Amino acid sequence: MIAIGCESVSLSYGTEIILDKVTFSINEGERLGIVGVNGAGKTTLIKIFSGEYSSDEGNIYISKNLRLGVLKQHIEYESDKNIYDALADEFVPPRVNDVNAIEQAKGEYISRVKGFLKNLGFSDGEIHGLPVSALSGGQKTRIALASVLLKNYDILMLDEPTNHLDISSLDWLEEYLKNSGKTVLIISHDRYFLDKVTTKTLEIENHKGKLYNGNYTFYANQKKKDREVQEKHYKDQQKEIARIEAYIANQRKWNRERNIIAAESREKQLKKMERVEKVSALPEKIKLSFASAGRSGDDVLSVRKVGKRYGERELFSDVSFELKYQDKAFLFGNNGCGKSTLIKIIAGRIPADNGVVDIGYNVHCAYYDQENQDLDTSNTVMDELWNVNDSLSPGEIRAILARFLFTGEDCFKEVSVLSGGERARLTLAKLIMSKNNFLILDEPTNHLDINSREALESALEDFDGTILAVSHDRYFIDKLSTRMLVFNAVDQNRVFDYKGGYSEYLEYKEKYLIANETQETVKAETASKAEYNRKKEEQSNKRKFAHKIEVAKREVRSIEARIQEIDEECNGPAATDHKRLAELFEKRNQIEAKLLEHYEFLMEIGEEV
Repeated sequence: MIAIGCESVSLSYGTEIILDKVTFSINEGERLGIVGVNGAGKTTLIKIFSGEYSSDEGNIYISKNLRLGVLKQHIEYESDKNIYDALADEFVPPRVNDVNAIEQAKGEYISRVKGFLKNLGFSDGEIHGLPVSALSGGQKTRIALASVLLKNYDILMLDEPTNHLDISSLDWLEEYLKNSGKTVLIISHDRYFLDKVTTKTLEIENHKGKLYNGNYTFYANQKKKDREVQEKHYKDQQKEIARIEAYIANQRKWNRERNIIAAESREKQLKKMERVEKVSALPEKIKLSFASAGRSGDDVLSVRKVGKRYGERELFSDVSFELKYQDKAFLFGNNGCGKSTLIKIIAGRIPADNGVVDIGYNVHCAYYDQENQDLDTSNTVMDELWNVNDSLSPGEIRAILARFLFTGEDCFKEVSVLSGGERARLTLAKLIMSKNNFLILDEPTNHLDINSREALESALEDFDGTILAVSHDRYFIDKLSTRMLVFNAVDQNRVFDYKGGYSEYLEYKEKYLIANETQETVKAETASKAEYNRKKEEQSNKRKFAHKIEVAKREVRSIEARIQEIDEECNGPAATDHKRLAELFEKRNQIEAKLLEHYEFLMEIGEEV
């Protein structure tokens, strides 16, 4: 059953066409990835479905029985309450004013809210700590994602849901979306995420939409094949058209009746021919090529026992590794483990608390800052490049900027008005211009669309120097990595140096690290079970011993009472009955022996008798 779709949806702003007759539909439970370059109209399409925009023409369809939830790309969750209370309050039924009823309603969602927040990278302290209003933009975006996921919508429209998520949170979100049974539409530049989650792909290119029945990799391969087939058919048809037109011209040249009839027949054939469209031009890509400062020595970087703490919090300690010429190493780990801090130390931007960082002979470093703090907001785009190399002419500067998609008036914009993606491209342009043989990169793919990421990958593959990078883009990491420096993989607050790429590391982790962790867990569980059984037996023995004491005391009271009865009978009715007296004396001796045993036991353990 169709869950959501549109037919011939078009939208323009003045003379600028955004979407042109976009048509597609997906069934309930399918997961659609929406891809295209920045500015292609992906977010616009989502806003039309959500009712924020109205299309100029065409229709949208959402099954009336299904509820639609939307995560906007730049939304930040706002509240003066802590994270837990802010989210839990959303589940309080309307018009409930009684405090106890409110707490009871919230209580039903305690574990679910906490579970989602922890899976999205929040600690217990963050969940119940500062108010939402005091958190960072990235944290607020993650809370907004949690809010959308928690509300059990039937259809989820997620615009860049992977922003600000670390690897473990990405893994969790992938599994959640795959197993939720929900209909999902996702805009993302994270190709690894799209491959894991999506079952179909909608490409928006040159204002048009085309649906592919597979994930991102299927789409990329199929698109290439489709273009090759279309190009061949187009060329073959153009040859056939040229042949027919030459025949027509030749027949008309003879200008006899039968020649004219033949020409007119072929002209009718041409008019009826269904023309194959010429393959449309692909969106313009960044053209990257890193200049090198020449070969460095074999020993590029040595990090020895480096540590960093902020107040009482230790980020990492005793971090040691070395990089050799042409290594492409990636620092890997969850948010907050210290990856960006470590490369800032290596780049000389902040000091280490202890340890040594040595840069090798003839090594020239360049540092890419994910926050683009090396840009002067008062400069124009051209000024920024001139500051790198003032010997270039305006024409040469503009030629370089054009490679990064800055053309026309874009070159004279002030940095202060640039978008995040534009700032990233400008920072990369500056990096390209500066000749270096050691690149230190902090999240270089942030704000880049897929085409730009692919161009950057190609340039870095061809780079003849050494690379140390931090990235959450697993596709990017997998394409380039030859070394993985993994935080907290084996020892807390340290880096595990794996000499191999990302896919190899995952296999190694599955076989050895997780296996070892499992063994340690089994050992811990076995030891814990043994300790539990020991304590259980100890408690059982204590209960048995206490019961034994109680029984002994009860027996003492009973025996003492029986002896008193015997003595009274001996001094009374049985005083003159020698046979009866003998029986009573024998009975008294028997129970006195038992009484003495109880006395000895109680006195031995310090109990009053």
